Amino acid sequence: MSDPNSALILFAHGARDSRWSQTLDALAQAIRRLLPDTVVAPAFLEFQPPSLTTALHSAVAVGCTKVDVLPVFWASGGHVAGDLPPLLDAFRRTHPQITVTLLPVLSELPGMIDFIAAAAVRLTRGG
Repeated sequence: MSDPNSALILFAHGARDSRWSQTLDALAQAIRRLLPDTVVAPAFLEFQPPSLTTALHSAVAVGCTKVDVLPVFWASGGHVAGDLPPLLDAFRRTHPQITVTLLPVLSELPGMIDFIAAAAVRLTRGG
């Protein structure tokens, strides 16, 4: 359900080649179609703007009081476990009135492993 006071930030690593983020932009567009009243924005750990901090502040600036952060990482390794929590903690300290929820990484999304396994089987069997 779409909520005009909510934001969904798609948090990815970022790359020196800006073409890398084209699929993240496509994901953001697909989510916007499903949640037209929700702010959906990318954010990057490094190399590309906006940073997560900038994206969080931008969401607050347009009136969002609830922000979900989807780490667009396959697993909860180094960046998700080490870099992301301090960034969110710092934001929460300065904006205690904003509810920030960290969503699961891609491999932990419901049905994702089975979806990829089925797609791989279809591809290896010719469709």
